[in-house]
Amino acid sequence: MTLATQKGVLPRNAKAALAHALRTATYEVLPFKSAEEKVLAHVPTDVALTVTTTEAKGLGPTIALATSLTKQGYRAAPHIAARLVRDQAHLVDIARQLSDSGVDRLFCIGGDAAEPAGEFPDALSLLQGLQAAGHSFSWVGIGGYPEGHGLIGDELIEQALKDKASHATQAITQLCFDAGTTLQWARSMHASGITLPIRVGIPGAISRQKLIRVSASLGLGQSARFLKKQQNMLRRFFLPGGYSPNRLVEKLTPAFGQNDNNLQGFHVFTFNDLDSTEAWRQAWLARLS
Repeated sequence: MTLATQKGVLPRNAKAALAHALRTATYEVLPFKSAEEKVLAHVPTDVALTVTTTEAKGLGPTIALATSLTKQGYRAAPHIAARLVRDQAHLVDIARQLSDSGVDRLFCIGGDAAEPAGEFPDALSLLQGLQAAGHSFSWVGIGGYPEGHGLIGDELIEQALKDKASHATQAITQLCFDAGTTLQWARSMHASGITLPIRVGIPGAISRQKLIRVSASLGLGQSARFLKKQQNMLRRFFLPGGYSPNRLVEKLTPAFGQNDNNLQGFHVFTFNDLDSTEAWRQAWLARLS
């Protein structure tokens, strides 16, 4: 935390905006063996969750964990990767399984599979498939890309976000370590008529050793893609002193509540370091109170 915040000189309205963003933060968890135990031990039920999908493990573990956490009283949204859904019948079966289990939230992504398993190459086609089947969810998240997408041009990315916006209730950004880039992107989305609430993706209070362990557990091919996407984080982790999300959080704080963007909260990539991440969030809230 910076000296300004330690001394309590953060402007009153900025402090209120930051406290709200941290109180309503959402956590992303990986569907690994110990994930549910860690959530139950360290995360209050008023913290909403998303559960990622890995290509190696498929959709099964993601849906199972989201379902189980929902039964435990959490608001859990599984990541449904379009490229892992075989066809419309498979999609209808997934939607029915979620609804029957009380899961009323989902996060739609294209996924990292090199080739789609069936007729859904991207998140938009998946959202359209859900609409055609008459399935609706109270909370639907889609991805945002402040720094663009390595495989898709900026104009196509922006058009895809516009096309998906009418099917969604939230946009969650990929990790971006430059507050100025995130804010510029959010303002540009607002100016283009996209009014979805935006949650800014930030890393939790995790260690470099944890990041390495997570990458190893994903499997060789997916781990390589994971490390490529997270190379910006890795560079910061191996600087003297490592990485802390505090400075990024503070730089973004003044933008919350301004009318030229739709930034409304944080989405914390926990990498299942839930004890340290929740302690970090609670420490912030205690200081701000």
